[in-house]
Amino acid sequence: MHGVFFSAWCVLLVMQAMLVGVGRTDVHRKVGVLGVVIALGMVILGVAGALIAANRPTGFNGVPIPPLQFLVVPLFDIAFFIAFVALGVANRTNPQSHKRWMVLATVTLLGAAFARWPYVWKVGNPFAYFGLAYLFIVALAIWDFRTRGKLHPVTRWGGLALIVSQPARLALAGTAAWLAFATWLTGLAR
Repeated sequence: MHGVFFSAWCVLLVMQAMLVGVGRTDVHRKVGVLGVVIALGMVILGVAGALIAANRPTGFNGVPIPPLQFLVVPLFDIAFFIAFVALGVANRTNPQSHKRWMVLATVTLLGAAFARWPYVWKVGNPFAYFGLAYLFIVALAIWDFRTRGKLHPVTRWGGLALIVSQPARLALAGTAAWLAFATWLTGLAR
C-alpha cells in the first residue's frame, strides 16, 4: 500500500501539470480532491512504515544509522510533506505558489526514493540521497530565474527550509531528547 500511494502521488503530480498545460483547470481542481485523499493516506502509511522500520531489529533496510536515530529522517520528511501540501492547498488560488508548494512536497519524498536505487544505496550516505532530491530544487530555481528573473519566495524559503533541515535533523538524531522521544513513539507503535 505504501508504494501504491506514493507512486499514485507522483503520477498525480504529472497528470495535474498536464491538465493545467492543456487548459483543463476545471478537471485539475476536481482531481485535486483526490490528491488530498492520497496525501492523507501517504501520511498515515509513511508514519506507520517509519515506526515499523524503527521497531525492527535490523532497522531501516540497509541504513547504517541506529533505527531510533534514523527515525528523525522519515518523520521530518513527513512533517515537511504535510506542511507543503497544506500550503499548496491553501494557495490553490495562487497558481505560482500552489505549483511550487506541490513540487516541494514531492521533493520531500525523493530522498527515500533515491536511497532505494542500487548504486546510491551502496554509498550509504544520507547526503547522497538528499543531494539528488535537491537537484529538483535547483531545477525549480533555474526555472524561476529563466521565467521571473529571480527566485519565487516559495522556492527560496521552502527550498532553503528543506536543505537546512538535513544537517539539523541529523544533529538532532543523536541527542538525548530525540532518543527519548523516538523511544516513546516507537513504544506506542508496538
